[in-house]
Amino acid sequence: MKRSPSWATLLGRQARLWQQAARPLRERREAPPGDGNWLMGSVLSARGPRRYWLFRPAGVRFGEKLPLLVMLHGCHQDPKGFAASTRMNQLAARERFLVLYPEQPRLANTQGCWNWFETRSSVATDEADWILRAMDQVGMLYAADLARTAVAGLSAGASMAALLATRHPSRFKAVVMHSGVPPGAAHSAASAVGAMRGRHVPVDVTHATNWPPLLVIHGDADGVVSARNADAAVQLWAQAAGAVAGDTRESQRGRRYPVRVTQFKRTRRLVATLVQVDGLGHAWSGGAARQRFSDAGGPDASRLVWRFVEKQFSP
Repeated sequence: MKRSPSWATLLGRQARLWQQAARPLRERREAPPGDGNWLMGSVLSARGPRRYWLFRPAGVRFGEKLPLLVMLHGCHQDPKGFAASTRMNQLAARERFLVLYPEQPRLANTQGCWNWFETRSSVATDEADWILRAMDQVGMLYAADLARTAVAGLSAGASMAALLATRHPSRFKAVVMHSGVPPGAAHSAASAVGAMRGRHVPVDVTHATNWPPLLVIHGDADGVVSARNADAAVQLWAQAAGAVAGDTRESQRGRRYPVRVTQFKRTRRLVATLVQVDGLGHAWSGGAARQRFSDAGGPDASRLVWRFVEKQFSP
């Protein structure tokens, strides 16, 4: 006669099942690579609580104030995936700066996109406000140097970064748009689709003063956000500052995709830099392999970002 399993056996089996079910959750909570701390925080926004993640390099001394880079993920991404694909935490650990990753909840946008285009309502400004609130909290709790702060983003994150920098220029020393749409090009979800395809709305720049220097990185093979947006963004910055384009320089490192770099200056002051990457699609250039929206074949965008913003932090 077959004996029924004992309670101890049943409990052991249940425990193993719980462990197997919990493992994916623990794996998702593991920190992305980087020698430092992966910290979670939250702020209260006009639309409820919002979460952010912060990377702090190891060995920060008491009283030490580090520069802050705000990184805004794209659609169908989250902070952990964005940190993993850009490898920005490893760079921050070496160069010693803090990285703030605000997280767009799916309740705010089902695809995880920042609502940069909702400028006729309060949606876009509410999102910008809570990102600023997260920056202030990081400055207070983790001694971020808010006088040395820059913002960068990919796709919808790039468009939100530009919106932040143009609405609150005194808060940022630099702004980086990777594969995004310039501010003012859309005012609704429908017009955002047209803007992504390269159809732009004229933007009034008569009141544009003291916008932080802009770095634009865009692939000429981007099938999601037209590369015409890259030209539109730097032209917008140039028009606002009265800057003119210099000569375009072409370069290629090893087998990485070739790039064309054009700087826009007013006298000696750098206003905008355009980096066009041949063959790059809608992905972070030089990102980690096998990560979504990441192309290891391009030049290292994270290094380009840090070199650019570090220069703007210098007095």
